[in-house]
Amino acid sequence: MRALSGEAVAYLFSDTVDEPLRRWGNKTGVLCVWAICEDGRKVFLSLSTTTSESYESGLEVLRELARRGMQPPVTLTTDGAPGLTKAVDTMGPQSLRIRCWFHKMQNLQQKVPAAAGPAFKALVVDMRDAPRRQKAEERRAQIVAQYQREFPEACRCLLDDAEASLNHLEVPQRHQQYVRTSNLAERAFVEERRRTKVIPHLLEERSLVQLVFAVLIRVSDRWGKKCFSDFEQHQIRSLRKRLQLDEPEGKRSEPTTEPHPRRSAASAA
Repeated sequence: MRALSGEAVAYLFSDTVDEPLRRWGNKTGVLCVWAICEDGRKVFLSLSTTTSESYESGLEVLRELARRGMQPPVTLTTDGAPGLTKAVDTMGPQSLRIRCWFHKMQNLQQKVPAAAGPAFKALVVDMRDAPRRQKAEERRAQIVAQYQREFPEACRCLLDDAEASLNHLEVPQRHQQYVRTSNLAERAFVEERRRTKVIPHLLEERSLVQLVFAVLIRVSDRWGKKCFSDFEQHQIRSLRKRLQLDEPEGKRSEPTTEPHPRRSAASAA
């Protein structure tokens, strides 16, 4: 595997695709990890099979990335699986963990009747896209106060992993739309699933990994464009400094200004 010490990783993402295997008659997950670098390039970092998004499998993947020389990222975006969430909090306690809004919106949609869905979604989007964290928290409190009796499960889902759901508001404004979701891989998986439709059950893990790798490496070849300005790169480095990501572990202390809240390993909604 290639060394990652030369990649200035800013934002890290992970997601899993599940596919059936003919030999055992069950599904195997492929955990994919990719990143956006400080200059805006997107790079594909890791691919591994897993039976579940467990703490152990997530921890091993993150440890392997660290052994390859990857610097601590500013943010880590995941779908909220409890095992992977715990692994992220263990390996990257100073980084900002972000709960994927693509998955959260799907969960919320399932908990609100279709007739009330558009109005509820508009309020949630308005909260998600608030100019500041404090404003987003105020809007979330208003939504809960308005819908707590009518849609208690939707409000519980909205409050689940609350701090991680708003951590995207800490990054530069133009970058918020990039870091708040792991949907980049979901779009790549659409092409992968078109291919597996004609292979109803893959024979073994090796052929599954080869297929997913072939799709994602082709996608990553189109990701290499540098699209962040010098000012945006300076903003990322300033945020890294505030989070003390480049400090030796023994010298890190709690930030004195605008600290990001500690995150709990809350379960997926």
